[in-house]
Amino acid sequence: MTTETTNRMDVTFRRLKEQGRAALIPFLTIGDPDLETSLAIIAELEAAGADIVELGVPYSDPLADGPVIQRASSRALRGNIHLRTCMETALKAREAGSKLPFILFTYYNPVLQMGLDTFFAELNHHEISGLIIPDLPVEEAEEMRSRSRDAGINLVPLVAPTSSERIAKIVSGANGFVYCVSSLGVTGERASFHEDVDRFIESVRQATDLPVAVGFGISTPEQVARFAKICDGVVVGSAIVRKIEEVIVLLEDPAKRAEGLLQIRDFVAQLRP
Repeated sequence: MTTETTNRMDVTFRRLKEQGRAALIPFLTIGDPDLETSLAIIAELEAAGADIVELGVPYSDPLADGPVIQRASSRALRGNIHLRTCMETALKAREAGSKLPFILFTYYNPVLQMGLDTFFAELNHHEISGLIIPDLPVEEAEEMRSRSRDAGINLVPLVAPTSSERIAKIVSGANGFVYCVSSLGVTGERASFHEDVDRFIESVRQATDLPVAVGFGISTPEQVARFAKICDGVVVGSAIVRKIEEVIVLLEDPAKRAEGLLQIRDFVAQLRP
């Protein structure tokens, strides 16, 4: 991995801090509805003003995914999309001109199946800056933390409102940024969030010098703006995946594909803080 790729995420957060705004971090499920379209959507996300992109690896037995992302994973899995495919998509996007930092969002079992040596070598080869593994508790994460540091990969931890006394332990070995879960349960669009979410985010801020991002359930421009005032980044997942689902008929029709991609771009552009 080049120095530029290794530092891509850090540079992004520093630049945004100087500009006085928070990062917009879209999530998409790679391979939904197909790989070629995922590559096109990444380009649309960048054109819409996204700052970092989470590349979701479709998984058949997810812990944190709500029904919208589960459906996207099912569609992607029917196309035989797997961990290596998603990594290859990152490099293809880079070769097509993308300058964005990419974060791989995957569960631990596919990582174990690939083997840690191969996994981190592939992350580097495919120019992936960060890694999120939602089913890896901090008590079992030391080897991944060590491997990530050695490989120059940002291992981003998830911190939930129920983490309380574990917050300091969770963020102590983090790099890149810390991901605050805005509400309890799985991903999905919400009208309201955990009642103490602001106090929770402030407690995370006090425990780390790293940028703090928030996600899970954030779906509207108003919600993005609300959290952008108190965080360094805002993750939007299910709302974008749902928008892709809504325009799949357009995306799969060569004559209407451009229209579907434009609708996705316009939707994401409205979210930008």
